[in-house]
Amino acid sequence: MRLLIMGPPGAGKGTQAKFIADHFSIPAISTGDIFRANVSQGTPLGVEAQRYMDAGEYVPDEVTNRMVRDRIDEPDAEPGFLLDGYPRTLAQVEELDGMIRYTGHRLDAVVVLTVDQEAIVQRLLQRAETEGRADDTEDVIRRRQEVYADQTAPLIDVYRERGLLIEVDGLGEVFEVTQRIFTALDVVPES
Repeated sequence: MRLLIMGPPGAGKGTQAKFIADHFSIPAISTGDIFRANVSQGTPLGVEAQRYMDAGEYVPDEVTNRMVRDRIDEPDAEPGFLLDGYPRTLAQVEELDGMIRYTGHRLDAVVVLTVDQEAIVQRLLQRAETEGRADDTEDVIRRRQEVYADQTAPLIDVYRERGLLIEVDGLGEVFEVTQRIFTALDVVPES
C-alpha cells in the first residue's frame, strides 16, 4: 500500500500515521521527523532546514525531494509506505509521481484529515506547552496555516481529480478518527 496523509499542520497526521502504518505493515515516513532529527544532530541539512522551520516556511523542494527519494528507496519501504508531510507543493507531486512510477507501482490513496482552523491553532498551542516545542508560537502556527492554504491545499484538488482522495473528519477522539480512516482504506485495492 502506497499512501499519503495530508491535512493542515496540527490535524493529527503524525498520530494517525503510526496507526495506519501498523495496520498495513508499512513504514510511516514523516518529513518533519526527519528534519527534526537532522536539526537535533546538527547536520548540514538540519541547519538549513532549521532556518525555514523557525519561520514557519517549507524547506526547499530540492532538499525535501532528495530526502524522500532516499527514504522510499530503503528496503522496508519496498512493500509500501505512508508519507506524512510530503508532497507539499505541485512540483513535489510531480517528483513523487516519478519516484513511484520508477518502482513500477502507483499511489493507492490520499487520506486528508479535515479540521477547523481555530481548533488546530488551539491544539498546537497546547502541544507546544506540553512538549516544549519552541517552533509552535501562535504567529508561526498561523503562518504555517497560511502556507498550507496557499501551497498545499491545491494538491487536494489534484488528488481528488485522480480519484485518490479520501476525506476524513479529523476532529474527535483519536480512536474514532482512526476507525474512520480504516473504514475508508480497507476497501482500497493495493497496487
